[in-house]
Amino acid sequence: MKDNEKILIVDDEIGILKMLELTLQKEHFTHITTASTKKEAMEALAEKDFDIILLDVMLPDGDGFALCSAIRQQTTAPILFISARSSDFDKLTGLSVGGDDYITKPFNPLEVVARIRAILRRQHVYGNKNIQTEEKNYVYNTFTFSPDQALLTVHGEAIQATAKELELLHFFCRNPNRVFTTSQIYELVWGEDVFGEEKTVTIHIAKLRRKLGDNTRKPTIIVNLRGIGYKFTPPAGDIT
Repeated sequence: MKDNEKILIVDDEIGILKMLELTLQKEHFTHITTASTKKEAMEALAEKDFDIILLDVMLPDGDGFALCSAIRQQTTAPILFISARSSDFDKLTGLSVGGDDYITKPFNPLEVVARIRAILRRQHVYGNKNIQTEEKNYVYNTFTFSPDQALLTVHGEAIQATAKELELLHFFCRNPNRVFTTSQIYELVWGEDVFGEEKTVTIHIAKLRRKLGDNTRKPTIIVNLRGIGYKFTPPAGDIT
């Protein structure tokens, strides 16, 4: 993976923008765009596509959660929240509206770089449809998933999903009818090079259930075994 990915940083603190931009440049990321308002961010997104977006929550002309929802209407590029708002509610909200990760201020800029690299590695695997792999397709009676094409189809309709959601689905498809604890899923899917919390798993599973058309109150595909963990129960159908 070359460090020529296009990065958008949105933060109203100029000092934060400059520090992140300088740190990323030292780490050989050269295509960096900065914005200090929601308006500037939307203008930048209208001009070019980005590979990853770093997003503050508190902006002078709107909050980052609303901006994240608007961005998700345009792109599935990974979104990394960086915010002084550190409550569990804020973190869960950020992940629920489409964020892939959440870092609280103050932060170590090298930690940000580590998370960016981890997210981009996943994006290259699950977001680049030109990558040739030998992965099989998963075909069930309610949905199909092609890892090679990063394509999820539910009842014949293509569903937009982020790289992380596809990676989580791929993990479940490769491990049907096996029970994993939340911490095991976090370690196996998010990896040791990602800093975060296990509740991230819960939020992403909830989003994946909705996209699969699974009943969120009484799920039958990704089943929650209370006090134990999660199990993927494939809908009836063949795998090809």
